[in-house]
Amino acid sequence: MTTGPVDIHAHWLPEDLFPLPPGSPLPPLHGREGQMFLGELPLYIETEAMTDPRRVIADTDAAGLGTRVLSAPPFAFPVADDPGVDDYVGRFNDALAAACRDSGDRLLGLGLVSLHDVDSARAQMNQIAASGVIRGIAVPPLLGSTSFDVAPMRDLLTIASELDLAVLVHPMQLPRQEWSSYYLVNLIGNPVETTTAAASLVLGGVLEALPDLRICMLHGGGCAPALVGRWEHGWKQRADVRSAETRSPREGFTALWFDTLTHDAAALELLRAQSDPAHLMCGSDYPFDMGLPKPLELPHAAGIDDATLERNARKFLGL
Repeated sequence: MTTGPVDIHAHWLPEDLFPLPPGSPLPPLHGREGQMFLGELPLYIETEAMTDPRRVIADTDAAGLGTRVLSAPPFAFPVADDPGVDDYVGRFNDALAAACRDSGDRLLGLGLVSLHDVDSARAQMNQIAASGVIRGIAVPPLLGSTSFDVAPMRDLLTIASELDLAVLVHPMQLPRQEWSSYYLVNLIGNPVETTTAAASLVLGGVLEALPDLRICMLHGGGCAPALVGRWEHGWKQRADVRSAETRSPREGFTALWFDTLTHDAAALELLRAQSDPAHLMCGSDYPFDMGLPKPLELPHAAGIDDATLERNARKFLGL
C-alpha cells in the first residue's frame, strides 16, 4: 500500500459482470458511447472510470490520494437468494484481487459475499482473508426488511470479526413511491438506509457482542449523527429501546466508523462531535455523480489532516 491519504469509498466493476448478480431486481448495466447505463437510465459515469484500473489510478493521482479502496457498486450486491450468486461473487472477488495486485500498491479491495448463505459467505471470507489485498467486505445496510441485528446479516458480521475483516456498509437506493422524483431516492433514501443500519448496530447489541468489529457507515453515517441525542433519550425512557441490554447510544455510536463524505462542513463537524475522531476516514464515492473529485477538501476544511486520515484508514483496514 502506497503512503498517503486513503479513499475508503470508491467503486469498481469489470464489464463482464455488468449483467449483475442472478436474481437482481435491477436491469443490467451496459456501456454506450463511453457512458454507463442501468437499463436505459443514464448514470453519468464514464464506463472506463468504473472498469479500468489504469483510469482509476490516474484519477486517484489527480485527487491527491495515495491509495483507493475499491468495492462493488451497490447494484452488484447479491441481494437475491439465487443459486448462481456464489459464482458471481467468486468472479468479482477474483477480478478485484487481480486488479489490486497489478496496481503497484495503489489499490486495495473490499469483496462481495453471498448474503443469504452463511456457509458460502464463510468460505468466501476465508478466501478474502488469505488474499492480502482484499481487506474486508462491502454489504448493503438492509437485506429485505432486516438489518444487522438479526440473521443472516448479523452472522456475516460475526464471521468478519472472527477473521479480522473490515466491513463497509453502502446503501442501495431502495425505491419508494414518495421518493420517485427529484432524485430523492438517493438524496433522502441513501441517508435513511444507512441510519437504519446504524440504529440496528447501536441498539441491537451487535457492538457489545462483537467488540472487535470494524464497520464503516458511508456518506458520513447518513442522518444518524443528528439522531444520537434522540436515540439516547429514547434509551433512557423506554424499555423496548433498551431491550438488547446495550450501553448508551452515545457510547455505542463511538464504536462505528465513518467516511467524511457529508457534502457539508457543518455536518462533518457534527459527525466528528458524535463519533470517535480516530474512526473518520476519507471517502469519495468515486466515480458516481454524488461523489467528490477532490474528497480531501472537506476533511481539510474541518481541520482533519492527511496523516490522521491515513492512520485511521490503515487501522480500519487492519494494516
